[in-house]
Amino acid sequence: MQDKEMVNDVLSQINSSLTGYASVIAQSSNPQLRQTIQQIRNSCETFQYNLYKLAEQKGYYHAAQQADQSEISQVRNLFT
Repeated sequence: MQDKEMVNDVLSQINSSLTGYASVIAQSSNPQLRQTIQQIRNSCETFQYNLYKLAEQKGYYHAAQQADQSEISQVRNLFT
């Protein structure tokens, strides 16, 4: 397996984990459990971002083109 494939697999797994953490946090009524899962999620997000930046530097990943201000405004208007 190539480095690029391994990095993409890990990024995909992390993204799935982040979705799972969000679900657990939203459904947790125990404040201590909720806080613990939030801390785990935060660490996972930091790891994901650092791995993403590494993948981008190595050319394994190319981010989508940045939205211009009018596109951002349109999306903002949808949610406000």
